[in-house]
Amino acid sequence: KQARGFRKQESAENREASKRKAILPFTAGVPGWAMTFEEFRNSPSEPSHLIVPLRALWHDAREGWEIAHRLVQDDVSAEAAWVHAYLHRKEGDSSNARYWYGRARKPAFEGTLLQEWEGIVRALLSA
Repeated sequence: KQARGFRKQESAENREASKRKAILPFTAGVPGWAMTFEEFRNSPSEPSHLIVPLRALWHDAREGWEIAHRLVQDDVSAEAAWVHAYLHRKEGDSSNARYWYGRARKPAFEGTLLQEWEGIVRALLSA
């Protein structure tokens, strides 16, 4: 019976660890650093412990498009390219958005901007 309890605890620990992949490497394994979607969306201040693309989306949701764009502009990751594509789509620059979707290896999104924002945030928080 102890072995079963240990396995359950280990599974819970593995699930918790997988939630932390969206955080900076130096915070991996530190309790309390992962965020749920709701915590992210409702955070009153920039979650500076998260990766740049998520920080950019946090600013974008608070009418900080310029800050968001500046953040992802200097990040060469595929995740930043995905957010970059979303930002140019939001701006109405579809040709630039297509370029960044290509860099991110993602198809151009066809739903609403809110649906795309939520989808990217959820994907990056659970990555």
